[in-house]
Amino acid sequence: MIHAFIKKGCFQDSVSLMIISRQLSESDDVDDVSIMMGTPANKSLLENTGFWHPDFLTATPNDVCVAIRTRYDDGVMVETVRQKFEEALKTLAQGNAGGSRLVQARRWESACQKLPQANLLLISVAGEYAAELAQQALDNEKNVMIFSDNVPLEQEIALKTAAQKKGLIVMGPDCGTAILAGTPLAFANVMPQGDIGVIGASGTGIQELISQIALAGEGITHAIGLGGRDLSAEVGGISALSALDMLKADPESRVLAFVSKPPADAVRLRIMEAMHATGKPVVALFLGHPVTQRRVGNVWLASTLDEASRLACLLARVARRSAELSCIPGGKICGLYTGGTLAAEAAMLLAEQLGVTLNPAHPQGTMLEADGHRIIDLGDDFYTVGKPHPMIDPTQRNHLIEGLAQRPEIGVLLLDIVIGYGAQADPAGALAASLEICRRRETPLAIIATVTGTEQDPQGRSAQIAALRTAGVTVVDSLVEAVLLAYSLIQSPPKPCHAELPALLQQVSVINAGLRSFAQDLQKSGCPVVHYQWGPVAGGNKKLAHLLARLK
Repeated sequence: MIHAFIKKGCFQDSVSLMIISRQLSESDDVDDVSIMMGTPANKSLLENTGFWHPDFLTATPNDVCVAIRTRYDDGVMVETVRQKFEEALKTLAQGNAGGSRLVQARRWESACQKLPQANLLLISVAGEYAAELAQQALDNEKNVMIFSDNVPLEQEIALKTAAQKKGLIVMGPDCGTAILAGTPLAFANVMPQGDIGVIGASGTGIQELISQIALAGEGITHAIGLGGRDLSAEVGGISALSALDMLKADPESRVLAFVSKPPADAVRLRIMEAMHATGKPVVALFLGHPVTQRRVGNVWLASTLDEASRLACLLARVARRSAELSCIPGGKICGLYTGGTLAAEAAMLLAEQLGVTLNPAHPQGTMLEADGHRIIDLGDDFYTVGKPHPMIDPTQRNHLIEGLAQRPEIGVLLLDIVIGYGAQADPAGALAASLEICRRRETPLAIIATVTGTEQDPQGRSAQIAALRTAGVTVVDSLVEAVLLAYSLIQSPPKPCHAELPALLQQVSVINAGLRSFAQDLQKSGCPVVHYQWGPVAGGNKKLAHLLARLK
């Protein structure tokens, strides 16, 4: 048996009503309670799920429909549910978040007056009403994030086109997450601050990517959501292009990471062009699109979220260290390795960066020689005839290092330190005097090293790293990082971007329309927020709403 009552003129968000439905369903003598706004879609759902009652025929989208399924014809029970429902609404109306009262407004004008610096409207109302709200925000020069789904495609295109012309951005529809200037929007994570700016047309894709970035010890500047359809042929990546422009202007976003579901081919190419135009290292993950080329200019292509996060973290470390070190633009790279395989990999990685082919003969242990760049394996037979291996006796390498003091064209020195049983007792210490001679020259020399071995080895990995750093050596975790850092140092510095940093990336102030919990989370995070208690104009009667708008 279904009992029902209607709460007139009391618009509430769907999540709050679902929570109240669950609470009231636990009442004695009640099998189940379903509470929904009286929109046409919700009325159909009530009918299809067996909660229909004839009283709902008169309900408008501004009315709350309460359906009670029970085995008893009990008017007292219905009144009890009604009282509990009113108490739940009263608790919602108090708007307490984190111990302080949530600022609320019932009219758009009031919301803007209560938070005049608001620069973003967060929308999570029913999709059929979202576009009208979004347009109102754009007309008032505010950016928009649309969490709502079921927004017609033509409305999305119109909104994003209008925003682009105004220098604003529309994130969504169906945009589940964003983090701007440390502000968590909708489904968001608490992230450490870092160097990586994230853009995504995939909500959980962004969340997994940034979670992996945090696990790797790095952080983000911003995470800009786009909505799942942004890279479709119809929308054309309008918001993606705006987001790339925004992060291009952000000096703190040294590296960009981009994730999306499979885009239209023409849109993917357009987005790739915009990525190249940023001049920053970009990791691009177009899920489902086969990767046939690992890197195209400054854009690195990944196949999985794990690979994208690892690449972004690697490039962030390189960018950060590159900004800290001095080197001659156009300088040459010299690698002096004691490990043959390490020399071979360093040569292979550097050849890839330089776009040259290796000589498979490796004459006199030279693994690479091209345009003044050279990688040498000092463990080659040419250097060890009648002499100890360089991992035992550092004399030969030290002599070559000291010779770099007379070679000002060398801008970067690559080294390896190999510890463990059989190796020198203190390889890092044995380098110190030679490195000091080399560093006395007038032109700067960046020295980059990797350490092969463990903390449990007789020399102790951390002790060797500390000694190297004391000697002015930059120690990195892998040969890939070492070579990328070396190559970045000899490049001409990028041209500064003179575009003004968008206000949205400096500080976010939000008007929230829809889910109250989003406003409460924003308030807890310290973000200025007003909860706009929106309801359909004219009770959802579109003809009457249009007439009222014309009368204004």
